[in-house]
Amino acid sequence: MTREMKWKTLSSKYVYHDRWFKARAASCELPDGRIIEPYYVVELPNWANVVVVTKDERMVFVRQYRYAGDMITIELPGGVIDKNESPEAAVKREMIEETGYTSNEIEFLYQVSPNPAINDNTAYFYLARNAEPGGTQKFDPFEDIEVVSFSKEEVIQLLREGKFQHGVQVGAIYDALVKLKWL
Repeated sequence: MTREMKWKTLSSKYVYHDRWFKARAASCELPDGRIIEPYYVVELPNWANVVVVTKDERMVFVRQYRYAGDMITIELPGGVIDKNESPEAAVKREMIEETGYTSNEIEFLYQVSPNPAINDNTAYFYLARNAEPGGTQKFDPFEDIEVVSFSKEEVIQLLREGKFQHGVQVGAIYDALVKLKWL
Protein backbone atom coordinates (compact mmCIF):
# COMPACT_ATOMS: atom_id res chain seq x y z
CA MET A 1 0.00 0.00 0.00
CA THR A 2 1.26 3.47 -0.88
CA ARG A 3 1.06 6.03 1.87
CA GLU A 4 -0.13 9.59 1.33
CA MET A 5 2.79 11.97 0.82
CA LYS A 6 1.23 15.08 -0.75
CA TRP A 7 1.34 18.27 1.29
CA LYS A 8 -1.66 20.54 1.80
CA THR A 9 -1.18 24.27 1.21
CA LEU A 10 -2.74 26.21 4.06
CA SER A 11 -1.71 29.64 2.79
CA SER A 12 0.66 31.18 0.29
CA LYS A 13 1.75 34.75 -0.41
CA TYR A 14 4.19 36.37 -2.79
CA VAL A 15 7.17 37.91 -1.07
CA TYR A 16 9.08 38.98 -4.19
CA HIS A 17 8.22 39.54 -7.84
CA ASP A 18 10.14 40.94 -10.79
CA ARG A 19 10.50 40.18 -14.50
CA TRP A 20 12.82 37.20 -13.86
CA PHE A 21 11.08 35.27 -11.09
CA LYS A 22 8.54 35.28 -8.26
CA ALA A 23 9.09 33.97 -4.75
CA ARG A 24 6.30 32.90 -2.45
CA ALA A 25 6.17 31.80 1.15
CA ALA A 26 3.72 29.02 1.89
CA SER A 27 2.39 27.40 5.01
CA CYS A 28 2.13 23.66 4.39
CA GLU A 29 0.62 20.77 6.33
CA LEU A 30 2.29 17.39 5.97
CA PRO A 31 0.16 14.21 5.91
CA ASP A 32 1.07 13.50 9.55
CA GLY A 33 -0.20 16.95 10.62
CA ARG A 34 3.12 18.73 11.03
CA ILE A 35 3.24 22.30 9.71
CA ILE A 36 6.13 23.76 7.73
CA GLU A 37 6.24 27.53 7.47
CA PRO A 38 7.51 29.30 5.68
CA TYR A 39 8.26 27.01 2.79
CA TYR A 40 9.69 29.06 -0.06
CA VAL A 41 8.95 28.38 -3.70
CA VAL A 42 10.70 30.20 -6.52
CA GLU A 43 8.50 30.46 -9.60
CA LEU A 44 10.59 30.50 -12.76
CA PRO A 45 9.55 30.49 -16.41
CA ASN A 46 9.59 27.28 -18.39
CA TRP A 47 12.42 26.93 -20.86
CA ALA A 48 13.43 24.78 -23.80
CA ASN A 49 16.82 23.60 -25.05
CA VAL A 50 17.91 21.85 -28.22
CA VAL A 51 20.73 19.48 -29.07
CA VAL A 52 21.78 20.77 -32.49
CA VAL A 53 23.46 18.26 -34.82
CA THR A 54 24.82 19.43 -38.17
CA LYS A 55 24.76 17.54 -41.45
CA ASP A 56 28.46 16.76 -40.94
CA GLU A 57 27.71 15.23 -37.50
CA ARG A 58 28.93 17.99 -35.22
CA MET A 59 27.04 19.20 -32.15
CA VAL A 60 26.56 22.95 -31.86
CA PHE A 61 26.74 24.63 -28.46
CA VAL A 62 26.88 28.13 -27.04
CA ARG A 63 29.69 29.30 -24.82
CA GLN A 64 28.85 32.08 -22.37
CA TYR A 65 29.58 33.55 -18.97
CA ARG A 66 27.20 32.69 -16.12
CA TYR A 67 27.36 35.22 -13.32
CA ALA A 68 25.79 33.14 -10.50
CA GLY A 69 28.32 30.34 -10.97
CA ASP A 70 31.10 32.77 -11.97
CA MET A 71 32.07 30.52 -14.86
CA ILE A 72 32.24 30.24 -18.61
CA THR A 73 29.89 27.43 -19.66
CA ILE A 74 29.32 25.32 -22.75
CA GLU A 75 25.56 24.87 -23.09
CA LEU A 76 22.81 23.78 -25.40
CA PRO A 77 21.10 26.61 -27.26
CA GLY A 78 17.78 27.49 -25.68
CA GLY A 79 15.92 29.84 -23.44
CA VAL A 80 12.66 30.93 -21.92
CA ILE A 81 9.42 29.93 -23.62
CA ASP A 82 7.52 33.09 -24.44
CA LYS A 83 3.88 33.53 -23.45
CA ASN A 84 1.58 31.61 -25.83
CA GLU A 85 4.58 29.90 -27.46
CA SER A 86 4.99 26.13 -27.66
CA PRO A 87 8.23 24.54 -26.44
CA GLU A 88 9.02 23.39 -30.00
CA ALA A 89 8.50 26.90 -31.39
CA ALA A 90 10.76 28.23 -28.63
CA VAL A 91 13.64 25.88 -29.52
CA LYS A 92 13.35 26.73 -33.22
CA ARG A 93 13.46 30.44 -32.36
CA GLU A 94 16.28 30.09 -29.82
CA MET A 95 18.35 27.89 -32.14
CA ILE A 96 18.30 30.60 -34.81
CA GLU A 97 18.71 33.53 -32.39
CA GLU A 98 21.65 32.02 -30.52
CA THR A 99 23.46 30.01 -33.22
CA GLY A 100 22.13 31.03 -36.64
CA TYR A 101 21.39 27.35 -37.37
CA THR A 102 18.07 25.99 -38.65
CA SER A 103 16.66 22.48 -38.97
CA ASN A 104 13.48 20.93 -40.33
CA GLU A 105 14.08 17.74 -38.32
CA ILE A 106 13.23 18.58 -34.72
CA GLU A 107 12.33 15.75 -32.36
CA PHE A 108 11.08 15.96 -28.76
CA LEU A 109 13.39 14.20 -26.29
CA TYR A 110 11.75 14.74 -22.89
CA GLN A 111 10.71 17.22 -20.24
CA VAL A 112 11.93 17.46 -16.67
CA SER A 113 11.48 19.54 -13.51
CA PRO A 114 14.96 21.05 -12.98
CA ASN A 115 14.60 21.41 -9.20
CA PRO A 116 11.14 20.37 -7.95
CA ALA A 117 12.12 20.92 -4.32
CA ILE A 118 11.95 24.71 -4.64
CA ASN A 119 11.11 25.58 -8.26
CA ASP A 120 7.89 25.10 -10.20
CA ASN A 121 9.13 25.24 -13.79
CA THR A 122 9.62 22.68 -16.54
CA ALA A 123 12.49 22.30 -18.99
CA TYR A 124 11.84 20.78 -22.42
CA PHE A 125 14.55 19.15 -24.53
CA TYR A 126 14.67 18.55 -28.26
CA LEU A 127 17.02 17.12 -30.86
CA ALA A 128 17.54 18.99 -34.15
CA ARG A 129 19.12 16.86 -36.88
CA ASN A 130 20.81 17.96 -40.11
CA ALA A 131 21.05 21.56 -38.93
CA GLU A 132 22.76 24.10 -41.12
CA PRO A 133 23.57 27.81 -40.96
CA GLY A 134 20.83 29.90 -42.47
CA GLY A 135 19.27 32.13 -39.88
CA THR A 136 20.28 35.47 -38.44
CA GLN A 137 21.51 35.52 -34.87
CA LYS A 138 19.62 37.90 -32.61
CA PHE A 139 20.96 37.99 -29.05
CA ASP A 140 18.98 39.20 -26.08
CA PRO A 141 20.22 42.57 -24.76
CA PHE A 142 22.63 41.08 -22.21
CA GLU A 143 23.70 37.92 -24.06
CA ASP A 144 27.33 37.53 -25.10
CA ILE A 145 27.47 34.19 -26.87
CA GLU A 146 30.15 32.36 -28.79
CA VAL A 147 28.96 29.49 -31.01
CA VAL A 148 31.15 26.38 -30.83
CA SER A 149 30.83 22.92 -32.35
CA PHE A 150 32.36 19.57 -31.51
CA SER A 151 32.62 16.14 -33.10
CA LYS A 152 30.86 13.25 -31.40
CA GLU A 153 34.20 12.08 -29.98
CA GLU A 154 34.88 15.52 -28.54
CA VAL A 155 31.39 15.72 -27.00
CA ILE A 156 31.84 12.34 -25.31
CA GLN A 157 35.23 13.42 -23.99
CA LEU A 158 33.82 16.74 -22.69
CA LEU A 159 31.05 14.81 -20.90
CA ARG A 160 33.54 12.43 -19.31
CA GLU A 161 35.67 15.36 -18.15
CA GLY A 162 32.66 17.15 -16.62
CA LYS A 163 33.00 20.15 -18.91
CA PHE A 164 29.25 20.65 -19.32
CA GLN A 165 28.21 22.50 -16.16
CA HIS A 166 24.47 22.93 -16.75
CA GLY A 167 23.31 19.80 -14.94
CA VAL A 168 19.88 19.31 -16.48
CA GLN A 169 21.34 19.59 -19.97
CA VAL A 170 23.78 16.72 -19.48
CA GLY A 171 20.96 14.17 -19.63
CA ALA A 172 19.72 15.61 -22.92
CA ILE A 173 23.19 15.41 -24.44
CA TYR A 174 23.50 11.74 -23.40
CA ASP A 175 19.97 11.01 -24.64
CA ALA A 176 20.79 12.56 -28.00
CA LEU A 177 24.03 10.57 -28.25
CA VAL A 178 22.03 7.36 -27.70
CA LYS A 179 19.29 8.33 -30.21
CA LEU A 180 21.97 9.16 -32.77
CA LYS A 181 23.66 5.79 -32.03
CA TRP A 182 26.87 7.63 -31.16
CA LEU A 183 27.23 5.80 -27.85
